[in-house]
Amino acid sequence: MKWYDPSLIKLAAVFGILFLITAWTGLRDLLLGVAWYWYLILMVIVSIPLFKRMFFD
Repeated sequence: MKWYDPSLIKLAAVFGILFLITAWTGLRDLLLGVAWYWYLILMVIVSIPLFKRMFFD
């Protein structure tokens, strides 16, 4: 893999989720029905290993 491939995978995942949200109304209702703070909590939990690696290694 080249250095830019992980970024392309992430972008493909983002665009795939955006496609599913617009094409599948049930998923859109489910995702937009969740309170915003749950997404914030999940973002912080998922980014903890990254922050550890960036600042403590």
